[in-house]
Amino acid sequence: MKIINNGDFGRCNKRIVVGSEAEKPKGMQHFELGLFETFLKGEKDVASTTDLDAVTVFVKYDSDAEKMRVRGAKACAEFDKDVDTIEILGTNDMCFDFIEGFLLSNYQFNKYFKDREKRDSKLVNLVLDASFSDDECNELLSINTAVSWARTMVNEPVSFLNAEQLAKEIREFETRTALNVTVLEKTQIESLKMGGLLSVNKGSIDPPTFTIVEYRPKNARNKKPIVLVGKGVVYDTGGLSLKPTPNSMDVMKSDMGGAACMAGTIFLAALQKLPLHIIALIPATDNRPGLNAYAPGDVVTMYDGTTVEVLNTDAEGRMILADALAYSKKFDPELVIDAATLTGAAVRAIGNMGSCIMGNADERYFDQLQTAGNAVHERTVRFPFWDEYLEEMKSPIADLKNLGGPYAGMITAGKFLEHFVEAPYIHIDLAGPAWLDRTDAYRPKGGTGTGIRLLYHFLKNYTNG
Repeated sequence: MKIINNGDFGRCNKRIVVGSEAEKPKGMQHFELGLFETFLKGEKDVASTTDLDAVTVFVKYDSDAEKMRVRGAKACAEFDKDVDTIEILGTNDMCFDFIEGFLLSNYQFNKYFKDREKRDSKLVNLVLDASFSDDECNELLSINTAVSWARTMVNEPVSFLNAEQLAKEIREFETRTALNVTVLEKTQIESLKMGGLLSVNKGSIDPPTFTIVEYRPKNARNKKPIVLVGKGVVYDTGGLSLKPTPNSMDVMKSDMGGAACMAGTIFLAALQKLPLHIIALIPATDNRPGLNAYAPGDVVTMYDGTTVEVLNTDAEGRMILADALAYSKKFDPELVIDAATLTGAAVRAIGNMGSCIMGNADERYFDQLQTAGNAVHERTVRFPFWDEYLEEMKSPIADLKNLGGPYAGMITAGKFLEHFVEAPYIHIDLAGPAWLDRTDAYRPKGGTGTGIRLLYHFLKNYTNG
């Protein structure tokens, strides 16, 4: 995809006009101006007109950023998949969010269709008003690139995307950015004694991986790095505690949504050259009931020496995250953030409308995170993090157990994870919005790439103080 920001309109017969009574965009033909003025008087926020092969889509401007993203999705749906170039008339302050929604809604996952070439969008050029700067155009493309990458990772089945392949896909970032990627294989993970990751992997014929991604620009403004940790369970059967409910395994290829989020976030930070030292840690495996699978009643010794009694092998995400969180200590981080499709409790609490967040970091971090979430409409709800919740995770035969009581499961899981972190810590449970069963405007059915735009804007604002 290319964005051409020269405002040289009139060479294409597919165009979008974004404006209002107060600001009508330049470049409209005379007949379009009359139609646009009529459109503005109506109730619709998006409408199209077709004249022979020419298509013009009219869009009313609204100061609400999310409404403009949704209108971007509506406008995208007005065009055939064979269209290769679209002109967008309207200034940057009116169209930035609209174009973001337009690009995100143009995402497709057609890899496994026999007639993929017929289904694929042919759109390669967007021609924009000259008021768009190169930086703005690059940011729009970078956001779309990172989110689309994460969506594809979540949509890929485990028959392709096992732990090793996920690591390989992340390693590809090195060819496009200044990221440094290190992949630890099973023997190295064994030498580190990462008992949580190794235990979950015992039921699989595919080895685990532990991927370390570092972005360290010369102009980094933080003396200590920010560490991002993502849950990379590429497929989750529940292990020996096999998932019991109908259809509960159908979308469990999405259980690495946290890994896709954090890998996508550091990828986007590098594409945009944010002046921050960031490290991402991605523990990855599938969770199956085969071979010598770990079992309820087992006691596992984790990377930091903590012993954990396993009560349910389907509470595996916290086991692999705990090792990675403990490993983060070696970087002496300023802040540690993890993201995971961790609990059904988070979905039951707030559905797919947002992510549950909690932790012990300074209030300003949570304020900044929630501000970023509201800005990009990847909203967060902060939950209490009282120490009493950890009592439910105490075991009579080990330091901890991997399952709490029947209530507030998203919080007890977070308290379990907090035990393994020494730095200020934020936990994001994005089990609800990471996967959708139906399209929601510019968020597609399947993997959504949730969390990347949230964290990118958090980090961007963090950079700006």
